[in-house]
Amino acid sequence: MKRVTSIGGVFFKCNNPDAQKDWYAKHLGIAMDKYGSSFEWRHSNDKEKKGYSVWSPFEKETDYFGDASQQYMINYRVDDLEALIKQLKEEGVTIVDQMEIYEYGKFVHVLDGEGNRVELWEANDEVYEKMANVVTQ
Repeated sequence: MKRVTSIGGVFFKCNNPDAQKDWYAKHLGIAMDKYGSSFEWRHSNDKEKKGYSVWSPFEKETDYFGDASQQYMINYRVDDLEALIKQLKEEGVTIVDQMEIYEYGKFVHVLDGEGNRVELWEANDEVYEKMANVVTQ
């Protein structure tokens, strides 16, 4: 079973997310919406199939990353989240929450070997593509 297939997103805390988005847009040319940006890429086994990785600054006080000291969270794309959750449980990995299902994919959070929250995403790229307001290419 494949586990992680790519990076799904990079999320980080900052004092002023809007100012950070403005800085990255102005100086590095990253297209922004209210959440950050999406980066489009192609699947290696099917060049016609698009995939996306998300970049998003969060408020310093967010509890989305779990422990308050965690400054960033990586989102990893996976092929079959339900099967992976089952396997990770068998391996003794801490599953933080219940899998959540949205139109654009399935999500769950786990803790890595040092207790950092990691997000796993089984993406539905066709739906996500329709939702993405901006894409940095």
